[in-house]
This record gives sequence, C-alpha cells and structure tokens, in this order.
Amino acid sequence: MSSDNAKKIPPLFAVPDPEPVDEKLSVSRTPAGREMAAGVPVSAACPRCFGTGMEVVSGKGARRCGCRTEGLRTKLVDTARIPRRYDGCSLQNYYPTQGNGSQLKAFNYAFRLVREYPAVERGLLLMGTVGVGKTHLSVAVLRGLMDKGIQSLFYEFGSLLKEIQDSYNPVSKTSELKLLAPVYQAEVLVLDELGASKPTDWVKETMMQIIGTRYNDKKLTIFTTNYLDARRTATDETLEDRVGVRLRSRLYEMCKTVQMEGDDYRRKIDAQQI
Repeated sequence: MSSDNAKKIPPLFAVPDPEPVDEKLSVSRTPAGREMAAGVPVSAACPRCFGTGMEVVSGKGARRCGCRTEGLRTKLVDTARIPRRYDGCSLQNYYPTQGNGSQLKAFNYAFRLVREYPAVERGLLLMGTVGVGKTHLSVAVLRGLMDKGIQSLFYEFGSLLKEIQDSYNPVSKTSELKLLAPVYQAEVLVLDELGASKPTDWVKETMMQIIGTRYNDKKLTIFTTNYLDARRTATDETLEDRVGVRLRSRLYEMCKTVQMEGDDYRRKIDAQQI
C-alpha cells in the first residue's frame, strides 16, 4: 500500500491543565467484580487518569490530570507550617482600611509578587505597628504561591530560635542542621516577627546565619516586623538596633521595604458585641 494512502494517525498534543472539576466517569463492574471505566481498570488513585497522572482529552490530546495538581497543593499546604490562626488568610479576603494608602500599597506589592513569580528578584519586608495586617498579607502571598505549585514555608522567628536552642539538648532527637535545612532550602520563606527576640550576640549571629544563607542563595524571603527604620520617640528601637547593621543592609537588597500604618484590627474585634 502506498504511504500516501496509508491512514494517518493524528499527533497527540499537550492541552492546558484543567480547572478544578467534579466530573465523574461512568464506572461499571466486570463479572468478577472489578471496576472498569471506559474499558480500563480503575485504580484507587483517580478515575480520570487511573494513576498515570495524565488524562486524555477526546479529540485534543493529553494534559496533566487535575488530581496531581490538587494533591500537590494539599501536600504543600501540609508542610508549610502556617499556624491555624491564619488558615483563612488570602489575598481575596485582605481588605485595606478605607483611605489607608500604606496598606493598599503593601497589598499591591504582594499581589504583584504572586502574579509575576518566579520573575521576581526581591521579597518583601512588611514593617509596622501591631495589628495592621502584616502576617495576614505574608501568609496570603504564601497561599497564592502554593496555588502555583511553589514550595513555601512559614516560621515565626522567635519559635525558630527556640527550636534551634532545643536542638542543643542532648535528649532532643533533632539536630540544628536537620532543623535548618528546610529553612535554607524553601523556595519561598516567611519569617514573621523579625527582631522580636532579645538581640543577644547568639541571636544576632543566628539571624545572620539563616538570613545570610538565603541572601547568598538568592532565595525569596518575606519578613514582617514591628520595628521601623526611624524612631518615633527617643526611646524607640529601630530594626537596625534589633538585627544589627550588617543584616539590615542585606535586607535592603533582599526585599522591598513597605511600612504599613493603621489601627490595631484586633481592638476592633474586641469592641464588637458578642
């Protein structure tokens, strides 16, 4: 038979990943009781891709199955260490105070970071007094990036220092190296409450070790802090006072600094009637 007359088989093209769907395949059973879908044995993993990770779209081609995307995001969220208090934080439910330009500016930077990642070179340093939404916004960035499949990690800085100290205990089964490996390697890291711990020599050295490593490796990091760069009163401490001159210098290059103003939203919650 001439090759010109041979039946041509259309090529298999990659098609865009699906939006989350709830579609179900028609499942039947063989006489032996084995479940079948479209003539193929159904695995326990997924009725659309049967555990292969790729689903065929009739007349179009193949694409990554939605089950893989959903499973990846669940795994990322489970390992991100985000405290339960902030489970509901997202960019969609961050509401800047009406007329508050500093909070709107911080939101715009956060939104742009999520939208443009990985084509971004600097993280964020969100500074301001307590209760202006710094942690909410930083967690919202992590959730937005995890939706894109980006491995992320959250740590409150004081808790991280405490875990490092506990690793020195001979009874502890965790070594400092094992503890810090995820902090060094996380594609995106939030360090909350920078400068909150008393700035002893050990604290400053440890901060420099952690942040300096990520600085050298060009790892994206988001910081929050209650300390500002300028003193509002004669007794105020600055961020530089708390972390040291060398570390503050690196933060300028690592992050875009955004100072957030506003009232403590927790006081508003307390004032609400029950």
